[in-house]
Amino acid sequence: MRIQPSTLLPRHAIEWTAAAILALAAACAVATAAEEPAEFSGKRAMAHLEAIARLGPRPSGSPAMEKQRAMLVKYFEGAGGRVASQAFQIRDRRSGQPVRMENLIIQWHPQRLDRVLLGAHYDTRPFPDRDPIDPKGIFVGANDGASGVALLMELAGAMPALDGPVGVDFVLFDAEEYVFAPRDPYCLGSNFFARQYAAGGHDHRYRYGVVLDMVADAHLEIWQEEHSVSWPDTQPVVNSLWAVAAKLNVRQFVARPKYTVEDDHVPLRMIAKIPTCDVIDFDYPQWHTTQDTPAHCSPDSLEAVGRVVLEWLRTLP
Repeated sequence: MRIQPSTLLPRHAIEWTAAAILALAAACAVATAAEEPAEFSGKRAMAHLEAIARLGPRPSGSPAMEKQRAMLVKYFEGAGGRVASQAFQIRDRRSGQPVRMENLIIQWHPQRLDRVLLGAHYDTRPFPDRDPIDPKGIFVGANDGASGVALLMELAGAMPALDGPVGVDFVLFDAEEYVFAPRDPYCLGSNFFARQYAAGGHDHRYRYGVVLDMVADAHLEIWQEEHSVSWPDTQPVVNSLWAVAAKLNVRQFVARPKYTVEDDHVPLRMIAKIPTCDVIDFDYPQWHTTQDTPAHCSPDSLEAVGRVVLEWLRTLP
């Protein structure tokens, strides 16, 4: 994602092991859901985040991205979701060579045609270009890249038992940050998804959308994003989420706007016409640096956001 310059004021063998941990967690989540309504665990979500981060940098088209994708497909299928891929191709702006991209769509209760979209990008920026010491160094994207995915992984345990008329799709967007130069475009995966949805040919309708990005900051403060509160059709989504946070006494949700962020919610709303808000903590000093690691993330932050999103889903009319 990118933020408008006027508001840029920041405050302050692995693949197999990870796959085994995630598969076991998925099996446990399904078993729990069969017994009683699942609750959101920040500790489990943090374990997912750490497993993803151990794969290293995961830019679009990389071997690590392929490993992550296979791991996520296995995990969500094991949790009971119906996983579909949405592949597309771009040309690398540096070399002109084709690069394969792939969004993942995880459906829960696909027979329900009135649906909600929960989105997160699962790629990482190629380099930590804001790092003052090593802007071409290693960027693992623990918060900016893994946190939204980890939250959805933990949320999966509660989805099979979700009552009500509304189905849920988790959408993992590729190429949100396939950016090497200042003029490179952002949000390629969500733009492709939005165009496909806008073209029609489907029976379902997305009532609302929520994008989850950078939600694991150890010093979490989630202010309302400016686009999300200024658009008339998305303002009710913001109001309902923050009302749930207030009901649960989750004080990390601040009921005032602060930043204008160009994130995946923009094409979802502007192209697909899905009223979509952005849940993001942009006060993260480690943003786009080598220091965006699990050490600066917190299970308490993941649990705060996860509890709000789960309760919001459960209370949708």
